[in-house]
Amino acid sequence: MRIRAGSCLTRALLIVVWSMLTYMVYVSIHDQITACISVEYFTVGHAPVFDTQDRTLLGLGWGVLAAWWVDLLLRIPLATLARIGNRPKYTPKSLIRPVLLLSDCSAVLAAASGVTALVLATNGWISLHPEMSSRLPPDKHTPFLVDLWIHKASYTGGFVDGTFVMGWVWRMRIRMEQADPA
Repeated sequence: MRIRAGSCLTRALLIVVWSMLTYMVYVSIHDQITACISVEYFTVGHAPVFDTQDRTLLGLGWGVLAAWWVDLLLRIPLATLARIGNRPKYTPKSLIRPVLLLSDCSAVLAAASGVTALVLATNGWISLHPEMSSRLPPDKHTPFLVDLWIHKASYTGGFVDGTFVMGWVWRMRIRMEQADPA
């Protein structure tokens, strides 16, 4: 069986692949930044998956490893909601702005969380769990907490934003159908 270039399945796969690549680029940049803040977040705070202390390699490696499977779980439903049924369909091109906006929102949330963690840790209002704090020198605690908060915010933001974009795509398809019922 041959799949036509413009078929619904092909376009759905393009949505999944394109949006996953976009998010993996975002997460790799995100992890490059956080590896510069606290390399210990990756080397002490995670299982030793990558045998390196190199911040660039750790950022790239963890960016891909941590993102692909979660992103796939969000992008398949997005592609399905964009293409399924008889309603007007979203093309891969028409989803560029929503997917990029999703990354922008995650980045803003991550940055705000990092700044919040910095202020809270600097003032002694938050601290590392004793088990983790015993594994790090005291001067590494605040950067580690900043990274931790940045990452937690990104995971939460990515899930919430991804769910929001799915709902938005579905609502917009309903509106497009109602505007042009032919």
